[in-house]
Order: sequence, then structure tokens, then C-alpha cells
Amino acid sequence: MTNTQLIFKKRPIGVPDANTWSIEKNPIPEPKEGEVLIQQHYVSLDPAMRGWMNEGKSYIEPIKIDDVMRAGSIGKVIKANNHPKYKVGDCLTGWGGVQQYVATTAENWYKVDDTLAPMPMYLGTLGMPGMTAYFGILEVGKIKSGDTVLISGAAGAVGSVVGQIAKLKGCTVVGIAGGKDKCDYMINELGFDDAIDYKSENVMLALRTKCPKGIDVFFDNVGGDILDAALVHLRMHARVVICGAISQYNATTRVKGPSNYLSLLVNRATMQGMVVLDYAKDYGNAAAEMGKWLAEGKLKSKEDVYEGIENFQSTYNRLFTGEKNGKLVLKVL
Repeated sequence: MTNTQLIFKKRPIGVPDANTWSIEKNPIPEPKEGEVLIQQHYVSLDPAMRGWMNEGKSYIEPIKIDDVMRAGSIGKVIKANNHPKYKVGDCLTGWGGVQQYVATTAENWYKVDDTLAPMPMYLGTLGMPGMTAYFGILEVGKIKSGDTVLISGAAGAVGSVVGQIAKLKGCTVVGIAGGKDKCDYMINELGFDDAIDYKSENVMLALRTKCPKGIDVFFDNVGGDILDAALVHLRMHARVVICGAISQYNATTRVKGPSNYLSLLVNRATMQGMVVLDYAKDYGNAAAEMGKWLAEGKLKSKEDVYEGIENFQSTYNRLFTGEKNGKLVLKVL
């Protein structure tokens, strides 16, 4: 019995390649006093991973060379060494990294019930992406009924939930995504009012017809040219939520900033970044409300699951090619 791990070996320039990581097989760790041993079932693949690989100041420390690749994860306790809180059989989700087993004190891990929802959902709608959507659109975006909400990366793990919450709160929702299938999914399955296919449409022109009264809230996961286009169409006192900038993460030149930022001045608008870790103390309340929406059929969750740590790189690349549907998850056991 060994522990298959993905080890971070080299900081990438541009798109990570085969030299960025190595796969190693090491002994399964024994839990120390006050620790548990978790057999991990699934790990989360998120665009934020790309930023964690870079050196430099950020909201979280960069991954260290020769460390296990950082990732959210979920699994079950198979050993407990006098742990004060968790016991064998508990299903826990936390930051276990891309590996099959982790020994940990389980500080900042959460116990979940995998009989109420499948494990991958706790890495998606009931996990970090869902929490990001919930607090991003309600606390930072401050949506109210009647608002026009525009979302980039709207078919992804965060954007798809943002749009559904906005609809629940009485907003008009327009999503931006790549490809007809994703646009149809947003409208026909998630209930968005309209969609823009950035691969076949001019986003700047499309916004004139699909957001004719302008944008009250723009939830941005993409950055770059799409952010610039959205800024032109802001309404008075609009709110721009900066959640991510996936179009810039693999850039080898300077990050492209918004040239239309004076729209914030003209429209007395605000642009605010958000990091979900700031809301950790309220995760329980948010998860309870979202769980209720899921049970009532008011919220839909979609996970795209692939298998095998050996397939990490090809699966991770799907975050940037768009070859995925919903939340990207890797089964490691």
C-alpha cells in the first residue's frame, strides 16, 4: 500500500507543462497524536491553482517546491489517533492536496454528510466554488431584485451558481461563455435570461442588445477584453466583482488591465476583489441555505469528474481550454 502524490517541482512560465509536477509513490503516513488519517476520494481542480504556483505576494502563500500540489479535497477518516473531534468513518473536506492519503490535525477541515449529497458536490456547489458564488454575488455584488447581472465564465463552477442565485433573487441574468452548447445549457438548464458566446460573437456589440439598459452587477471570472467591454456598459452605481481573471493566468507578458476604468468614475460604480476565505466563519449558514435550494430543485449542480492522479495535467488543462462541464473534479482513489 502506497500513497500516490503529485509533487510540485518547478514554477511554470505560461502554461504548466510536464516539468511542473512529478508523480511519486511514498509510504502511507501514520497519524500522530491528535491527528487523523484521511483516505482521499476526490480533489478539486480550480483556476486559482495557477496563481498558487507563482512566487510573489498574494492572498495565500505560494506552493513550495517539492510540496504536494495544493488542492481542496474530500475523503473519509480511516484512522484516528486520539483526535478530539473526528472519528473513523467521518467524511471530511479540506485542503488535503493532490494525493491519496493525508495525515492531519484536520484544523480548518469540515465534516459533511455524503449520504445527503455525493462527495464531488462538496467540492463544487457545496464547497469553495459555491461559497465563492454565494458571498461574491450577495455580499460583494449586493444584488437586489430587478438588477441586470452579467457573468463571465458563466458556465463554470462559480459562474453557473452565481447566475442561479441571481435568478432566485429576482434579477435578469446574462452569461458569457464559449460555445453554443454552454450557452444553451445556461439558458435551457440553469434558467439564465440570455447568453453571449464569446467565441462567435463580438461581446461589446452583443452587450448593447442583451443588456440594453446597462449592467448593474458584473461578476467577472475572466478579465482582459471581456472586463473592458463590460465596463463600457455599466449603469449608475454599478458593482463589479473581481473573482478571477482566467484569461490572464498563463500570460507570459504583463497582465492586461482595464482601459475603460473611467466608467467607474462616470457611473459612480465600484470594483471590488473578493476572496472566499474571508467568509469562512459563515460557510455553514451559506451551505445550509444552498442545500435547501438544492433539495427544493431551485439550484442545480454539475460536476465533471475524471479519474487518476496520473491524468492530473491533462485534466487540469481543461480549466483553460474550456473542455469541461461545470465543476472539474479528479477522482484519486
